[in-house]
Amino acid sequence: MTDAPLTPREEDDALAAEYVLGVLALDERLAVEQRLKSDSDFALLVARWVAHFAPLNEAYATVPVPPDLLPKIESRLFPKTAKLRFGWRTWLAGAVTAAAIVVGALVLMPPTAPGTIIASLGTDSSSLIYEARHDGSNLLVTRVAGTPAPDGQTHELWVIAPGAAPVSLGLLGVDPLDVEYPRPPAGWVLAVSVEPAGGSPTGAPTGPVILTAEL
Repeated sequence: MTDAPLTPREEDDALAAEYVLGVLALDERLAVEQRLKSDSDFALLVARWVAHFAPLNEAYATVPVPPDLLPKIESRLFPKTAKLRFGWRTWLAGAVTAAAIVVGALVLMPPTAPGTIIASLGTDSSSLIYEARHDGSNLLVTRVAGTPAPDGQTHELWVIAPGAAPVSLGLLGVDPLDVEYPRPPAGWVLAVSVEPAGGSPTGAPTGPVILTAEL
């Protein structure tokens, strides 16, 4: 084992692997995607890592994720923190229930959807429609019509700046997608593609783009 610094070639190879695995920060990912447009040698490194990791998807069958999986993992990793948090939630749930009873006895008010609608991905005649809202810091995308992607596939949400490559914001499943993200400016596009379970293996849409909406 050596502490010698990586050569430029080794640094590019590591960067390509991190890009394919999807572990880069947003600004780093955008920089890589810009570089892919003009650097054919680096694009070849990315393609090699895509081919290298592709068999990993084939080794695992798609299974439903139990809703209590994350709390169980957190309770094992951080038992004291988890106990404190869930104890606080229990107390809060009781307080909220009591408050709800009082408020319900006083007045009934229609629910207010969080955030402002910034895009509707679909049309009135579409069988599948996603609604995107933004509350100032988070983007919330909810399926308001249609059904999720079939078994073995998933819907993936992308944001596309003018003249730039698509950037994944996450996977759209049964539950709404809630992601911390600045409000995309007017002229940007949100898009939904059909991808293999787990999302695009390349960091770019690989399946058909079925819905788009310009902000």
